[in-house]
Amino acid sequence: MNYIKILNIHSKEIESYIRYSYYSYSMKHTDTHLQQVNQHIKAKTPNGCEECLQMGSDWVHLRLCLSCGHVGCCDSSPNKHATKHFKATQHPIIRSFQPDEDWKYCYVDDAMIE
Repeated sequence: MNYIKILNIHSKEIESYIRYSYYSYSMKHTDTHLQQVNQHIKAKTPNGCEECLQMGSDWVHLRLCLSCGHVGCCDSSPNKHATKHFKATQHPIIRSFQPDEDWKYCYVDDAMIE
């Protein structure tokens, strides 16, 4: 009985370690696609999602394409324009266009990057 209890504790610790290691890797991943983008690009529509503004639709969060400056809505938004933009253009990297958020994501590698 004690061996099972010890094994369960170690299994949980191992699982936590694996999750932490994967998360740490994905958060610290330096992406080769960064060479293809302009990390200081200006937003084409700084007031919101380009397509949503045209159609009068709402969005949840905004994403900025680092290849062309397109501003699109996130996948939690009804129209998912940031992902649609990637699928149409293959521009690899977006960053959050939300105040106080500083992260980037590569669609090609499906990874968060520094």
